[in-house]
Amino acid sequence: MSPATLERNPVPPVVARPPQTSTLVIVAFGLVYVVWGSTYLAIRVGIESFPPLLLAGSRHLLTGLILYPILRWKTGVRPTASHWRMSFITGFLLLGVGNGGVCLAERTVPSGVTALLVATVSLWMVIVDWLRPGGTRPGGRVAAGLLLGFSGLALLVGPKNLGGSGRVDPFGVGLLLVASLAWACGSVYSKHSGALAGSALMGTAMQCLAGGVSLWIAGILSGEVSALHLSAVSTRSWVALGYLIVFGSMIGFTAYIYILKKSTATRVATYAFVNPVVALFLGWLFIGESINLRTIIAAAVILTAVLLVITAPHPAPQPPKSVAAQVAEA
Repeated sequence: MSPATLERNPVPPVVARPPQTSTLVIVAFGLVYVVWGSTYLAIRVGIESFPPLLLAGSRHLLTGLILYPILRWKTGVRPTASHWRMSFITGFLLLGVGNGGVCLAERTVPSGVTALLVATVSLWMVIVDWLRPGGTRPGGRVAAGLLLGFSGLALLVGPKNLGGSGRVDPFGVGLLLVASLAWACGSVYSKHSGALAGSALMGTAMQCLAGGVSLWIAGILSGEVSALHLSAVSTRSWVALGYLIVFGSMIGFTAYIYILKKSTATRVATYAFVNPVVALFLGWLFIGESINLRTIIAAAVILTAVLLVITAPHPAPQPPKSVAAQVAEA
């Protein structure tokens, strides 16, 4: 074709079409939103007749015992001593202190409010990542989100009968703050410490084993084992434990890993915004947890803060060394 012909009939420019969101991605997002939001209700039902540390320990230990041999067989990965050391540190922080603290706190804190407080993990991660050696200083928008988020926390445990609504148990809130901080520390450590080459799910199975063992040790030391009577465990608590293992840990995390690969980090981070809303609704619907004016205002404040933080522009990160560490607490 001659240049003159090209001028008369220019080749239309190729317009890049935005990637289509597949049905499978939508389903995976729905699973992460609903299933992880519902785990708080399942924990509340489970601790009706299971000691809290043993409930969490059984959930994670059984998940690890099921997944680890399957993944060893399918992937052929042989973890080294270094991999096990990192898994025990992250498993202890994420699942031992993080999820264990959630189970302890739900004895006195409603499941929906628990999920709301766990959403502050996004805020703690900013602080931990800032304070670590070579960390990133938060910008103005993120700093505003931090101030707003902790103002919402203060509202939940503020003066009694504020607006005619009772405050949340301060001890339970303290446990959840420690749990959220531990989860943030574990996540940041795992991101920058290395990975189990070749299998993110293998790393997760190892963390489940480590977290489950640490929780059972804590349960033994705290006397929970002597307080456990299997004959007294209700059917609904057994169902809750099964739900946490199959849906919360296996299906929920698999869906999370999938959307990490198929979507943007900002979109994936919205689970921290949606889970508390789901948990508040399910707690009210199924076990009659009250949603008072104080909770509604605090939820609006905290979730706005989380939204500010997760949508703020961030410097381009280095490729993470570990995907497995980004486990959502459910």
